[in-house]
Amino acid sequence: MTPLEIRGPAAAAIPLVLDSPHSGHAFPDDFGAAVSEAELREGEDCYVDELYAAGPELGVPLLAALWPRTYLDPNRHVGDIDLDLIEGHWPGEYRPSGKAKTGKALIWRTLEDGRPIYAKKLGVEKVLQRIQGFHLPYHAAIQDLIQSTFRKFGRSYHINCHSMRAVAGKQSEDGEGAVRADFVLGDRDGTSCDPRFTEFVRSTLAGMDYEVKVNDPYKGVELVRAYSDPAAGRHSLQIEINKRLYMDERTLQKAAGFASLQKNLASLLAEIKTFI
Repeated sequence: MTPLEIRGPAAAAIPLVLDSPHSGHAFPDDFGAAVSEAELREGEDCYVDELYAAGPELGVPLLAALWPRTYLDPNRHVGDIDLDLIEGHWPGEYRPSGKAKTGKALIWRTLEDGRPIYAKKLGVEKVLQRIQGFHLPYHAAIQDLIQSTFRKFGRSYHINCHSMRAVAGKQSEDGEGAVRADFVLGDRDGTSCDPRFTEFVRSTLAGMDYEVKVNDPYKGVELVRAYSDPAAGRHSLQIEINKRLYMDERTLQKAAGFASLQKNLASLLAEIKTFI
């Protein structure tokens, strides 16, 4: 299967790049999960790529992963391997982030409620094939978009686009039952982008009457860490959108608020254009 898609121009018209790593739901034939596709979609950032449709219209490329994150999560380091999921000796790089404790490392081992996704461990070759076919192409694509944008403009701004449960689940870092804000911005405590950019995005969204938090509970993971260097003009910011604003988490269908949220995100991108 084709693992990814770049929507909009191949080269950015302004120094901005978007990526949506978790909105895909094309299930690879070799998934081999012991649970249903509906259950596997619980980790999906449904429709996030569509919410940012104004990006390509503004000349901003949007990179979208087409496969489900439960198959392989591109927002992890390639060495973030869950050894409890692997059959045999792991021969590659091993750089654990701690996500394996909840079964949410590079390849998910459990659902949000802790149930195992697989009936047996995965062979090393199967894991390596997923890395080669999905993780590496995605990271090569986002790195190329950011680098080409930086070469063209002398600076680059990258927004890593996500959505989150309205209420924290059993394995969530903020504690089961925690009610989340409308938006959470993550800049890894000011290390992945200029704090002035984070504040600009925060204040713009707050001016639309949204509740916005920064680095609470999400600070950003691999995709904002790997290719950011604010001192050199490379900025990456993660934006988490509360699913209650635009969809029904039970049915995974769009809700009445989808169109208005999409319009507000278009306004946000237009405002960002004036900042960058």
